[in-house]
Amino acid sequence: MNDPLTVGEMPEDEKYRPIRVVIITGMSGSGKSTAIHALEDIGFFCIDNLPVVLLPKLIELFPRQPDEIEQIALVVDAREGRFLPDFKDTIDRVRKSGGRVEVLFLDCKDEVLLRRYSETRRRHPLSPDTSVEKGISSERELLDEVRAEADSVIDTSTLNPHQLRKTVQDHFSQTSAANSMNLALLSFGFKHGIPQLCDLVFDVRFLPNPYFVRQLRSKTGLDKDVHDFVMAAKEARLLVDRVVDYIDTFRPLYDREGKAYLTIGIGCTGGRHRSVVISEKIGSILNSTGVQVVVRHRDIEKN
Repeated sequence: MNDPLTVGEMPEDEKYRPIRVVIITGMSGSGKSTAIHALEDIGFFCIDNLPVVLLPKLIELFPRQPDEIEQIALVVDAREGRFLPDFKDTIDRVRKSGGRVEVLFLDCKDEVLLRRYSETRRRHPLSPDTSVEKGISSERELLDEVRAEADSVIDTSTLNPHQLRKTVQDHFSQTSAANSMNLALLSFGFKHGIPQLCDLVFDVRFLPNPYFVRQLRSKTGLDKDVHDFVMAAKEARLLVDRVVDYIDTFRPLYDREGKAYLTIGIGCTGGRHRSVVISEKIGSILNSTGVQVVVRHRDIEKN
């Protein structure tokens, strides 16, 4: 069957400029509406429930001027029914034509979804006349292949709307529409939980801990004396060298596979000292070599 929406067949002078597309998908009741509203608030052009097969045509219609829309977010869910089998092929076509597509899948435990439906007294969209349990089961089966294509998966079981909103905004506001992979370093404390959007995690709890030095305990890894204390250890310098070498070696391979962003977590116990120092050091080295990286500290203000 001929596909009139195949972007790859467009004349060379009519191909759209690179544009960033975030597709939000996942289980009904997992927070897709909250997520897309969060992206709308940080400047995305948002569309709710667009059939994925129309994505190439949608992008083709956008103006090519640099001051026009550069970031689109849209929701794709199980209500698409017959269009879902085309999900992977459509995404692949857009990526091969230069589009930067990122797929975020929102998941949630069945028991939490059941509680949410019970509290709101809503019917499940896939089983309006039967049990919510059957609707959830059917939806998981329908979305199984879509989930496999996700760049990131967030389990919203323990997140309230405010926390989900912040998680989505923190992640997508740090990445750009440029046609290259975006790199972020995120320091955190293991006692506060591992960040959900990390692709790689390095544990630095083996390094000497400034927390046990009285004059350093109340400070953070952004203070020079804490930095000097941590980096005085040869293991810290070795760790930084190895992580930088890893990123230099494998970042182009992630980029080649079309990964839009790579988030690397650096974790210590509390997220205030060692992880902050190491993240800052790695970020500084990478930026000095021309690699653009964003450094964020999730738990630096926590006790």
